[in-house]
This record gives sequence, structure tokens and C-alpha cells, in this order.
Amino acid sequence: MTNDEQSIRDLVAEWQSATAAGDLARILLLMAEDVVFLIAGSPPMRGREAFAAAFKMGVQHIRIESSVTIQEIQIAGDFAYGLSHLNVVVTPLWSADAPLRLHADDFSQGGGRSLGSLPRRQSVDP
Repeated sequence: MTNDEQSIRDLVAEWQSATAAGDLARILLLMAEDVVFLIAGSPPMRGREAFAAAFKMGVQHIRIESSVTIQEIQIAGDFAYGLSHLNVVVTPLWSADAPLRLHADDFSQGGGRSLGSLPRRQSVDP
């Protein structure tokens, strides 16, 4: 494993840790100003400010737990992309009995921009 690949894996782990802790300031440091998140059925969420606003609203109502499996990382000079499988459990703070599970494939690219995640399946636990 190259140093660049390990750095990408470390960034993913840091993102997971910061998300679990609800540490928005730490998360924002991990993304480019012009980050773009692709969300199925919604227009792209563009920029740190849009992410921060959505995160602030979300953590008032939900707890986020996630795990990620990195399937592939490709690096060519200053450009890199990764493919990972992301599992997210979103639990409403008012009802811990009904978590929503999101499964997504994540596509990221180097050069200062993230393409975010593409949710592919949602289920509600009984």
C-alpha cells in the first residue's frame, strides 16, 4: 500500500469518527470548499456551507452511525478516486426503535473535490 492510499484510508476513517462524534468542524476540514454531494432524487448539494447547514439540522433530530468498506482506490499523479460501500444507520432521537438503514456506494475523486455518495437502498428496521 502506498503512502497516498494510506492517507486516503486515514481520511475515510477520520470522517467516520468525526461523524459519529457529531464534530462538524472536524468534518468540514476534511472536504474541499467546492465539495459536491450527489443524493438520489435530490439536486446536488454543493459546497461546505450547504453540507454544514444540512448537518446542523440533521443532528438536532437524528443520530448517525456508519461503517465503510473501501473496495478500491486508484491513484494517478495528483488524481485519485475510490469506490467504497457505506452503511449508515440513522436513528431518530425521538424514537430509537425505528432506525433507517442507508446503503450507498461512494465515489470520490482527488484534486480537491468529492463526488459524495449515491444511496442505493433504504430500509426501515421493524
